[in-house]
Amino acid sequence: MADRWDSALYEDRHSFVWKSSSDLIDKLDPKAGERVLDLGCGTGHLTAQISERGADIIGIDSSASMIAQARQNYPKVKFQLADARDFTFDRPFDAVFSNAVLHWVHEADSVIGGVAKALKPGGRFVLEFGGRGNTAKLTEGLEAALRHAGFPRQTPWYYPSLGTYSLLLEGFGFEVTEARTFPRWTRLEHPERGLREWIEMFCGSYFEGIPVDRREAIIRDAEDRLRPFLFRDGAWWVDYRRLRVLATYKPLT
Repeated sequence: MADRWDSALYEDRHSFVWKSSSDLIDKLDPKAGERVLDLGCGTGHLTAQISERGADIIGIDSSASMIAQARQNYPKVKFQLADARDFTFDRPFDAVFSNAVLHWVHEADSVIGGVAKALKPGGRFVLEFGGRGNTAKLTEGLEAALRHAGFPRQTPWYYPSLGTYSLLLEGFGFEVTEARTFPRWTRLEHPERGLREWIEMFCGSYFEGIPVDRREAIIRDAEDRLRPFLFRDGAWWVDYRRLRVLATYKPLT
């Protein structure tokens, strides 16, 4: 699978992805000596924070660019190239942690089944990602600009409802102990180029097959459409809505 991630741009302009969810580690509550898997570790910042609490952690990601940057950032932490839909380890984990990843994976059954296989009975699955309604206004404006240019596109993301995802977890033997959705309006880091950089970072699949010389006009059109809704106080904002779940693996015996 092609690596579409620009880890340098991610590090430079999109650190909010991991900074805004650092409290998720408190929900994980890792203990010294626990074996933990960070599913979709990106450039490794949250993985390292979990390691600092004494856990024996491994971070995996399907992006070679992200893994290379994570290893450079934290050479003492273990990172491995692997796909969230198909991964195996010789020893089970006490907990699996995942932040801002699973909305990229439409094959939710494959992910949850893999996590179940990776956990010890009684193990914890602590996750947060985009839920139903995430980036709804932003997506509406961008897709309108694409249609206007003659390039209709469908969203590349998987944004389930809380109920839908909870039922999926229960089907694989998880007991959902805490679940909620909540808005998280996020200010982008560059005052004028913020929306453009967000599109460049996260919306590559929208622009596949579109000539490079047509992309600039589409992005400008999206900016014009979205400015009344997403630009305020001198900066661009993204209308994030997050789904956060804590679950325990309790397989039937």
